[in-house]
Order: sequence, then structure tokens, then C-alpha cells
Amino acid sequence: MEVRFKLNGKEEEVTTEPYLRLIDLLRDYFNLTGTKEGCGVGECGACTVLINGRAVNSCLVLAGQIEGSEILTIEGLANGEILDPLQKNFLLHGAIQCGFCTPGMVLSASALLDKNPDPTEEEIKDAIAGNLCRCTGYKQIINAVKETAKEINSASKPF
Repeated sequence: MEVRFKLNGKEEEVTTEPYLRLIDLLRDYFNLTGTKEGCGVGECGACTVLINGRAVNSCLVLAGQIEGSEILTIEGLANGEILDPLQKNFLLHGAIQCGFCTPGMVLSASALLDKNPDPTEEEIKDAIAGNLCRCTGYKQIINAVKETAKEINSASKPF
């Protein structure tokens, strides 16, 4: 089947089997290896991408389901070599150790901040609840999201 969608801002069209998982499409057809496969059953969040602005486990989405959708992967979040503020703050706050969960964590947090630029700590925890990290203990991740929210809010306020 042919599937048309927007991937990281670019219109794409591929011919594939409708039952191919989105994670496999991203990694194998487009070489976007930032999307990680952890569990393959939607429990760990390592494969999180944004579909139409919503954080989704790409291991649970079939290629046939993305027709007309807009998909954002970790590779599409940065502006070329310029990191997104969330990516920058993950680095600055030590919210990255092994890095395996990082793409999914960043995209889950990005979806939250797009909808709610001033989340509470509890809202941040809820937004990343579907993403498992075995290294950082979550404190640094939450701090990175808080810092990004603070930057977003201070940039939007008049002088």
C-alpha cells in the first residue's frame, strides 16, 4: 500500500506493507535511528514519536494507520545543528546518561510543553509516566523540563 504523511516537516510517500510497524518504517526506510525499540509492546516509551502533536509509542502503530498524519521524531526536533531548548536542557541538567530513553522522554515532554507551556511538576511526571529510564532517577529529567518551561514563559512575557 502507498502511505502519504509528513515526516519531520517533509512530505513523504512510501510503498509498504500496511502491517509494518511505524518504528520499523522510521528506522529501516528513513534511517531515523533516534527512535529506539525497547520492549516492542508499548511499555517502555523508548520508541515515542509525535503523531499530530501527540506522544505515541511507534511500536504500536502500523504504517497503514499514519496516512495523512504529521510525524515528528527526535531528529526533527532540532533546527539543523541548533538544538531545541528541551534537548539543550536535557544536556545541561544531566538528564542523559546512557541515552536510550532520551528521544522518547524529550518527545513526551515536548508534547506536554506544546499543550501546556507552564506545567506543574505533577503534570510533568504524568507526561513522562510512559517513558522508563534506568539511569538518571528522573529528577534531572523533571528539572530539564521545568527549566525549558521557565525559558518558554520568560521569552513570551513582554519587557
